[in-house]
Amino acid sequence: MSVADTALYCHKRSPMKYILVLLAIFGIVVSSLALREHYREEGDSPCSINERWDCGIVNKSPYAVLFGIPVAALGLAGYLLMGVLAWRRAYRVLLVFVLAGLAFSLYLAHIEKDILGVWCVYCVISLGIISLMTLLSAVIAVVVRKKPAQPGA
Repeated sequence: MSVADTALYCHKRSPMKYILVLLAIFGIVVSSLALREHYREEGDSPCSINERWDCGIVNKSPYAVLFGIPVAALGLAGYLLMGVLAWRRAYRVLLVFVLAGLAFSLYLAHIEKDILGVWCVYCVISLGIISLMTLLSAVIAVVVRKKPAQPGA
């Protein structure tokens, strides 16, 4: 068995698929909580910790909507898609989506830090999840790229 065959065999047996799916599920949960916060009408936000940490302020700001769609709903759909791609082991396609998700999450973190001056706990957790998914997807995409050599090539 060649090194490439071993890498492909390990890829098929790798728990990476399940780790990425689990992270996507965590992302769905966090996005759902943020979406609930977006539509909350009464009372204090359960994650209103102090003047620097308040999910209600962030999720009700003008930056919490993109083309009329709540950003949290986009996150929910994105994590669902990423979970499906991980389940199907479509790691190269997944890498494209997690990189886009990471870029968007970093942009939102910039909005929270530099414009709103308030952080959302759910958003920060989501940034951590998408960062970890990006790292893992990049690693697995490199491993999968090493396919067995074609005979006669």
